[in-house]
Amino acid sequence: MKEFTRAQLALHNGQDKDSIFVSFKGLIYDVTESRLWRDGKHYEHWAGQDLTPELADAPHNHLVFDKFEVVGKLV
Repeated sequence: MKEFTRAQLALHNGQDKDSIFVSFKGLIYDVTESRLWRDGKHYEHWAGQDLTPELADAPHNHLVFDKFEVVGKLV
């Protein structure tokens, strides 16, 4: 599995690269095709970040990540 540093993850923000990745509990998910992550933004959240601490405030649970491909892990 490909490993990403926080700096590498930050480049996949939908702005610097076309790919849109987010991290949750150490795994990196590709959310590029999600209409909810257009331009690297999802409500007040930004792509290219670890969203683990922010999920507690979300209107959904961790199962939302099941529909996205895991492309790596955060190191």
